[in-house]
This record gives sequence, structure tokens and C-alpha cells, in this order.
Amino acid sequence: MTQFVTQTVASPCINVCRMDDEGDFCLGCFRTIEEIAVWSRAPDERRLTILAAVERRRVEHDPAGCASGGDFRGDCER
Repeated sequence: MTQFVTQTVASPCINVCRMDDEGDFCLGCFRTIEEIAVWSRAPDERRLTILAAVERRRVEHDPAGCASGGDFRGDCER
């Protein structure tokens, strides 16, 4: 019997759900409200598009990562 493994794109959520001051994106996962809302129903192709946008926002707004401290990603430690 052949078994098939279904893979899915994991959510970038880190349970730090707090929008930036302008309400543009989450400070934890860098997704917009619209991206968060569609995530659970989105096919993997759409999720990958969202993750690309997330990465662009992360680089733009938190280039040093959370290790530098500050408001992003809940002041997490890496």
C-alpha cells in the first residue's frame, strides 16, 4: 500500500498578536489582517505568496531580527 503525505505550508504565527501603530501588519508574524484572515483557507500557493510578503516586511521593518530588541516579534530572544 502506498501512503501519501500531504504537506502544508506552516503559519508564521508566533503567538505575538499585536498590530503595529498604523495597523498595517502584526508585529509578531508581519502578516496583514487580510493575510491572517485568509490563511486557514488559503491553498499552499497563496500561503507562499503571503510568506514572501512577510519576509519583505520583516527585512524592511526588523532587519536585525528580534535579537536586537525593540517592538517587533514581541521582543523575543533567539
